[in-house]
Amino acid sequence: MKDISSTQAPSGQAVSQGAKAARLLVEAASWQAPKGGTPILHPVSFDLSPGCVLGVVGPNGAGKSTLLRLLYRYQRPATGSILVDGADIWKLRARDVAQRVAAVLQEQPTDFALTVQEIVALGRTPHRRGFAGASGAHDIEVIEAALSRLGLEAFAHRHFGTLSGGERQRVMVARALAQEPRLLILDEPTNHLDIRHQLEVLALIRDLPLTIVTSLHDLNMAAQVCDDVLILQQGHALGFGRPQDVLTEATVSDAFSVTARRERLSPSERNHLTFHL
Repeated sequence: MKDISSTQAPSGQAVSQGAKAARLLVEAASWQAPKGGTPILHPVSFDLSPGCVLGVVGPNGAGKSTLLRLLYRYQRPATGSILVDGADIWKLRARDVAQRVAAVLQEQPTDFALTVQEIVALGRTPHRRGFAGASGAHDIEVIEAALSRLGLEAFAHRHFGTLSGGERQRVMVARALAQEPRLLILDEPTNHLDIRHQLEVLALIRDLPLTIVTSLHDLNMAAQVCDDVLILQQGHALGFGRPQDVLTEATVSDAFSVTARRERLSPSERNHLTFHL
């Protein structure tokens, strides 16, 4: 497998070339704990075209969440840079980055006093002067559209703390959409969701005219929904490119310490990975 720690592979074809989608360029980005700590993510580089969906996969502890934290400017890279539409996110104000990049994390807010509509409205904060002020007509339109897109209209006045885990996850996706980002980061977006809502979120990912980076545990799901896949193992990138090129039996077996086999499902005629000890 080609070493991509210092080279860039061509990105897959974008599903949507919407004007709001950003180009994401990661150049030799790495991270380690401060003061000489153990490296968690070794230098990785890739170039993601506007409108593409990138799936970040790998075993637990591979560095997936660490990479995502670099992308949404939570942690500063120890080396390298993260560029969104050519701008280094650490050379921009945090507010300017928040107008370009939104993240949906596995950790959910603990302020249960807010309603669903109030939480989704928080997505408009980076677009308001001084992070304050009343919602304007455009803000209200964006908030209502986000609620509608996630099927949350009936929950708008429910308190967040009364919702199930899956419903809360959908609220956080709606809040991110209300932010009107050009790059959307999703950390295990299908966690807590039942089968129907998993399928709905995956369909939403494919339909949004944004550049999307999402971590996923399900490799077959990643192969279906992603234009490109980045596979990590112990902080090293093992491959970047189209799912059929990266998620090979040999690479998956190496990354997860299992025996992976690619099989053909019938009657769907779809490739499917199975795993054996």
